[in-house]
Amino acid sequence: MSATAAEPRVSGPVFHRRKSLMHRVALSLMWITVALSSIVLSEPAPTDVLTIGLFVLLPVVGLVDGKPLVAAMFAVWLAIQGFCYLGATSAFEVPAALMHTSVSLYLSGAAFLFAAFVARRPAQHAQLILNAYLFAAVMAAGLGLIGYFDLIPGSYDALTRYDRVSGPFKDPNVFGPFLVAPLMTCLHNWLTRPLLRGILPLALAALLSGGILLSFSRGAWVGAGIAFAIYSTFYMIGAQRQADRLKLVMLVLVGTATVGLVLGAALQSGSARQLLNERMALTQPYDEGPEGRFGGQEKAIGVILSNPFGIGGVQFSPYIHHEEPHNVYLNMLMAGGWAGGLLYISLCLAIVVAGFHHALKPTRTRGLFLIVFGALVATILQGFLIDSDHWRHFYLLMGLTVGLMAGDGRAMRRPTIVRDLSLLEPEVPSG
Repeated sequence: MSATAAEPRVSGPVFHRRKSLMHRVALSLMWITVALSSIVLSEPAPTDVLTIGLFVLLPVVGLVDGKPLVAAMFAVWLAIQGFCYLGATSAFEVPAALMHTSVSLYLSGAAFLFAAFVARRPAQHAQLILNAYLFAAVMAAGLGLIGYFDLIPGSYDALTRYDRVSGPFKDPNVFGPFLVAPLMTCLHNWLTRPLLRGILPLALAALLSGGILLSFSRGAWVGAGIAFAIYSTFYMIGAQRQADRLKLVMLVLVGTATVGLVLGAALQSGSARQLLNERMALTQPYDEGPEGRFGGQEKAIGVILSNPFGIGGVQFSPYIHHEEPHNVYLNMLMAGGWAGGLLYISLCLAIVVAGFHHALKPTRTRGLFLIVFGALVATILQGFLIDSDHWRHFYLLMGLTVGLMAGDGRAMRRPTIVRDLSLLEPEVPSG
């Protein structure tokens, strides 16, 4: 079965010359770094330590390419962090603000590293990262469901928070959104494979969907819907055969039925039914009133208007309101002032606009791009509801998106969607 007409199969790398041992080590280390990205119970996480090593190793081996678009993204990030450092000078607690901005600077550097790595060899390197990301998500979702159903004594307490699945994350509201891009990878695999070879991706998609549902994260639910809507819309545009469109319709029907089954099984528990009813409400009791979320956001706007140079990071909840504003854009305007906050907003908006334009191009990595771009747009929109400025997968998705745009911007004569992102066959030896 072909996903779109005349789509060449890209299931592995083409070796033009034998790769050096260090080359293979660097690629393997990248895979391991992303594969461990779901283990974030402590700071720094194992993935952070490995990422720092990649900052040195990848340039030495020659596995990065700082194309103009990649360099421009990093330059904007550096300017944003510079304004946040400036804002930190006015912080109530300067060391905490400086530490927060330093972590942000590291994450910005990680986005640049991933983008430059992907720009070097777009198809092979993006495929390697998405394979590893899928492994990380399957591991996280599996652990989360083991905990939710208490399949191992003590696992419920260790792997859930507030009766919601959190897996190896500290917060269900991060765990759920983390699974969105890997879910899209599984759906992409099902769409672009023969029916029998699509059984494993479909099973993994069911597992990840269960994790997203039982995280009871409204942002994750909506994010998954947005990512799928973007992917499926551009898939339909690029499809050359009616059979490809019919398979997408089949996916929607099967997916709806699977979600219904998982949800029905979970709702056998009275506590799950009560929690679902609470999470389905548009507003919660803690949202309302001067001390609620909306009241906190009003205070944040007041802080922004009266502090054009910002007050530094993590200063709002300890000194002005009892919790963060649950809006990353307000947070960035407070941390980096008007200049830093507007640059952050402009960067996100520019990537979204450029991404929609790039998604229309029949590039050879179009399928990979639709996976990461849909998930990135969902994460950017979630920023209106949550403080996502330190979400590692946000920077990973941004790096992948910009790297693919920079490295594979030329359109081919026919639409191409890269196929076979296999969890069981990671492209570690590719380069």
